[in-house]
Amino acid sequence: MNGTVFLVGAGPGDPELLTLKAARLLRTADAVLHDDLVAPEILQLVPPTAQIHNVGKRCGSRQIRQEQINFLMIALAEAGLRVVRLKGGDPLIFGRAGEEIEALHRANIPCEVVPGVTSALGAAASVGFSLTHRNIASAVVLATFHEAPGHDAPDWSSLVSSSATIVIYMPGRDFAAVAQRLTTSGLDANTSCLIVSRATTLHQQVHLTTVRELPRAPKLPTPVLLIVGEATRLAMREAESPSSALSHFIQQAAALPALEEPAA
Repeated sequence: MNGTVFLVGAGPGDPELLTLKAARLLRTADAVLHDDLVAPEILQLVPPTAQIHNVGKRCGSRQIRQEQINFLMIALAEAGLRVVRLKGGDPLIFGRAGEEIEALHRANIPCEVVPGVTSALGAAASVGFSLTHRNIASAVVLATFHEAPGHDAPDWSSLVSSSATIVIYMPGRDFAAVAQRLTTSGLDANTSCLIVSRATTLHQQVHLTTVRELPRAPKLPTPVLLIVGEATRLAMREAESPSSALSHFIQQAAALPALEEPAA
């Protein structure tokens, strides 16, 4: 009899943001396939008898294909194991969960999705500002600057014209290209934005800037989020207060030693 695969969100980085259901499933798992971004403290919940497989790709740096991950999930479940596919953030937000669900359905493997706190929400909460401040932005858009090969990019003109707060996952290292895409799509170059590195972790760093100044922004350690919109201007004002969460992280970032990128 086949086992079950649970696609579980580990949250944005802070182990305490793991859901109760996710923690329960990890404690009862027979096998765990996890991304690189999952905190070590979360993996400590896994029983010592369980198999643990690191299948993280880290923006393609590891030589493991999605097809191999799908095959391993299916093989473990067909062996009757209770499998947790553990993903950073929320599985359904830029986590390729759709492809994994389709593969499991084709193999007649039962699966269940357990949501997690996505990094956009974790970053805004840890910095201390609202993505949808009622007087500034009535919507929030989650987008990515990293499109799959052969797929068209989002209609950035429509995203910009919506006046929503735009959270860009995987913006890459070339902020000049991001700034150009935004401004040629109609966004005012003076629009404020935040770069958040390693959101919700002890190594979180924040850089406040504008779209015009994005090309000169520091290259902070990945994973990085770019939050664009006038709602971030409130965070800029908050940063002037020594008691604000944002002020704390800016000061902390200045005190932290430089962090090297994880080895491939």
